Amino acid sequence: MDVNRPAYFERLLRFLRRKGRSREDAEDLIQEAMLRLHVYGRDAPVVNEEAFLRCAVHNLSVDQHRRDRPDLRRKVPIEDVDAQDPLIAPESSPEDTIEAQQRLNHIRTVLDAVSLRTREIYFAHRAGYSHAEIADLMDISHITIKRHIARALLAIMEHSETEKDGTSNRTAG
Repeated sequence: MDVNRPAYFERLLRFLRRKGRSREDAEDLIQEAMLRLHVYGRDAPVVNEEAFLRCAVHNLSVDQHRRDRPDLRRKVPIEDVDAQDPLIAPESSPEDTIEAQQRLNHIRTVLDAVSLRTREIYFAHRAGYSHAEIADLMDISHITIKRHIARALLAIMEHSETEKDGTSNRTAG
């Protein structure tokens, strides 16, 4: 152990190693965090240096992981998702397929009115992707995924109710 290193250096190193970082990467992240501590400490006193560094190395580790994984940001067209895991059952009759395709197009139109991102998230979720997978893919939080899905479901339900009321009014008249 180096005598110039603070006592908590080894604890931070173990923390990052448990997160899957190599010793060299962990040391680099700790060094970057210490630099940030030094810069931050010029303007405001840091009461708990170890807590500051632990939070900083965690955030730096997450940022590095995101930079190292360019595939997390790739966009997947809905057509590719449909080809991999069809949204319409393949054993359906031609009439069922046409009806389902019309419903799907109708849902797309409804969700386009809400937002393109909401539509993408809703269809990714319907295709079987978990909230965590979608959040990682789109680089947004899990709660944002839940909100988009709720927004999509609300738009679909509201539109279905409007359509149902329009149909019952037409048959009643």
